[in-house]
Parts: sequence; structure tokens; C-alpha cells
Amino acid sequence: MTEKPSVEHENIGNGSDGALKNEEPTLDPHVQHFQTQDPEWRRTFEKRLVRKMDLHLLPCLILMYLLNFLDRANLAQARQGSLEKDLGMTGTDFNFATSIFFVSYLVFQLPSNLLITRLRPSIYLTSAMILWGGVSACSGATKTYPQLIVVRILLGFVEAPFFPGAVFLMSSWYTRAELTRRMSYFYSGNALANMFGGLIGAAVLQNLEGAHGIAGWRWLFIIEGVITIGVALIAMWILPDYPSTTRWLSEEERSFAAWRLLDDINESDDQKARTVWQGAKLAFLDYRLYVFVLLQHLSLLSQTFQYFFPSIVGTLGYGRIETLWLTAPVWFATFLISVCVTFTSARTKDRSLHIFGLMLLSAVGNAIATGSTTIGARFFAMFLMPMGAVSAYQIILSWVANSFPRPMVKRGAAVAICNMVGNTASIYGSYMYPQSSAPQYIPGGSTNAVVCLLVGSLAIVLRYLHKWENRKLEQAERTRAENPEGGVANSSADVRADGFRYIY
Repeated sequence: MTEKPSVEHENIGNGSDGALKNEEPTLDPHVQHFQTQDPEWRRTFEKRLVRKMDLHLLPCLILMYLLNFLDRANLAQARQGSLEKDLGMTGTDFNFATSIFFVSYLVFQLPSNLLITRLRPSIYLTSAMILWGGVSACSGATKTYPQLIVVRILLGFVEAPFFPGAVFLMSSWYTRAELTRRMSYFYSGNALANMFGGLIGAAVLQNLEGAHGIAGWRWLFIIEGVITIGVALIAMWILPDYPSTTRWLSEEERSFAAWRLLDDINESDDQKARTVWQGAKLAFLDYRLYVFVLLQHLSLLSQTFQYFFPSIVGTLGYGRIETLWLTAPVWFATFLISVCVTFTSARTKDRSLHIFGLMLLSAVGNAIATGSTTIGARFFAMFLMPMGAVSAYQIILSWVANSFPRPMVKRGAAVAICNMVGNTASIYGSYMYPQSSAPQYIPGGSTNAVVCLLVGSLAIVLRYLHKWENRKLEQAERTRAENPEGGVANSSADVRADGFRYIY
């Protein structure tokens, strides 16, 4: 069995290439203590540390993401009010207002996630939150359709830093096995946002319509925007940065947090070890990135129905307020399923088979909703659609992050590229459900069923690619063991340390 290297303090050179000076590394005294302890002590200490990390990091990020998604998707709830009538919207105007958000949203993804490696995430992400809360509230002040479009473009710019930044931040705290389950908790904010969006939308449109001479849909934007700003001001003092700079961890806990990440993948996470350009270059040179980009792109395409979900549920024939109430149980069920399947994904260390099964479930839901005219069958199908597609996507997110582990700037670039290109699906996917194709939305539902099957198939392809890569890693380790004097790898190369294996 290959012995895993210990954590060492690296002496970083002053050159722009970040090369290491030829000095003898100094062993962290805490690491000697960790290595001499029995496994039971390590498990107990790690369990206490992870619980502490969860309590400080996860609730804050989940609430932030809930509001992030709520402020971009509340246009769907506002549509159940007098939004379209008041702004003179006709035809595919609503589809365009939905899609234009993603144009500006994806443009700022990559530069933002490269920037976060050089700034404090706690300040950067919460500042973005204050901005998007303010812009979202301004949606309630729009008087014309062009004004709404301008606000949606601005909202895309200020929301862009959060999602990839939050994924990147979590991958700097958790091991690969832990990250999958934490990603499920984090992405549960999506289902919860849709659930609370329906509940809040129904309550506001029902009780505040015309209050103080203001339309209910305007109140919806104002209330949710103000809540977002208030939460951001609190989160600024709660959200941590990296383990090595966190005040609520002791010196021993900080050292253990770094050591256990190294023990997980055998590589350090020094944010100064490579330049931003080197990290981006390493990401682009990894062929697996392009498969993951396609996987995430198609997965997001399969979820575009959620931006029109109240309208889809509205085809069952109920009133607009009743329709919003009916969306809540669908998204609550999605939340429960997503937490369950990502728990089993983490326990079994499986990604591909879970994704395949969930996307098959969503494909069946799309097929039933499209092909059936029975109210009961179609409402049941509307449960299957998000339960499969949304749950699978949160497994995909963590799979991307822990498939490009180190250096940190490569991981940041990979997460941002996948999320940026992936979200282009929402630009054209927003036109899959035009009002003219109601009530069964045959073009959109049929296309979505096929897309779901493609996502499941790509997951299986990646399963075998990672098995192939693991065999190459094993062969490389045997070669180095047989010829230890064969030379040292180029310091600029993107190589995996002994013992590392890709998860599939």
C-alpha cells in the first residue's frame, strides 16, 4: 500500500511562476501528532470538526442560494398576477425576459470564479447578494417591458458570482465523499426556493393585490428583494473563508482541516502555488472537462421547465392562486428525494448510476405529461419531472468539483466553465414552452424526455472514462515503483499523486 505524504509548509518563491525554492520543507508539528494517533481518535476528532464546519457554513450558503434562485425565478410567480398585462407583454415576451437573464449571468461566470481565488469569499459573495437583492426589488418599479429587460440583464450580472463561487468554496472545505452530501444540502435551496416561491407568491398575490395602489406582482419583487438584502448583511459576518484563515477554528483544527484534505486526495490546496492562467490552462487541456460541460449543459436544459412550472401546472385547469399553492407539494417532494438520493450516492460512492436512474425517472415524467390528458396522471408526472432532473443535477455538481481536485485555481476554472457553458441551455431552453403549445406542451415535453435520456447516457460514458483513467493511474504508480530514479515530473504538469482515484 502506498504511503500517503504528510502535510508540509511550502516555501513559495517570489517569481510569477510560483515555483518552490530549493529549501528543506518544515513538517507541521500538528501533523506528527495526527499521524501517531489511532484511527478511532482521528474519526472522533474529524466528526467533531466536520459538525462544526457544517453548522457555520451550510445553513448560511443554503439560505443564500434559496434567495439567489428565488430572485431569478420569481418572474414565474409574478406571471400569475397582472405582470404581462401591466407591462404590455405578448407572444414570447415572457420567454425572452426569462432567457435574457442567462446571457449576462453566464458572461461573468468565469472571470468571477477566477477572481474569488484572490479575494475573501465571505465579502465577495455577500456583496454580490446585496446587489442582486437591490436589483430584484427594482423589478417591482418597472413601468414598461423594455425596463423589465434591462433589470433582468443587470440581475444576471450581479447573481453570476454566487453559485460557482459557493461550489468552489465548499470544495475547499470538504473531502470528496463529504462534498456530495453537502452539495445535496446546498442545492436543496433550488427545490426550497420553488416551494417557498409558490407559497409566497400565492400569499402576496392573494392578500396584497392593490395594497397602497401597488399591484401584487410588484409587492412580490419588493418584499423578496428586501429580504435578500437583510440576509446578506447578516451573512457577511457569518460566512467563513478558508479553513486556514478561519477564526472559529483552533490552530490544531486548522491544521487537521488541511491535513485531512491532503489525506483525501494526496495533494495540497495552496492557493498561491499556481497562477490563475496556469489553472485555467490546465482545465482546458483536460479532455474530461468537455464531457462534463456537455453533461451539465444538457442537465440544465432538462430543468428549464421550472421557470414555467406555475404555467405548466396551470394547464390542469385551476385558478391562478390555486395553481401556485399546488406547486408547493411538488417541490417539497423533490427536496426530500434529492436529499435521499445524494445520501445514497455519498455512501455508495456512485455518481453515474444514480444520475442515469434519476434522469430515466424524469424522462418518464415528461412523456406522461406530454402524452396524457388525464388530470391525475399529468399532475403525478409533474412530480416526476423535477424529482429526477433536479436531484440528478446536484450529484453532477459535486462530481464536477471533485473530478478536478487540485490545484485550486484549476478546480475554480473547471467549476466556472461547466456552470457558465451549462447555463447557456437556459437561453434557448426558455423557448421550449411557449404559451401557444399549452396545455400539453408537446414540443417542450418531448424534447425534454430525449434530453433526459442523453444526460443519463453521458453519465455512463463518464463512468467508463474514469475507470479507464484510474487504470492509467495504477499503471503509472507501478512504473514509478519499479523505476524510482526515473525522474521528477515537471512542476508545471497537472499530475495526480499516488493513491488518488477518480470517482465514478
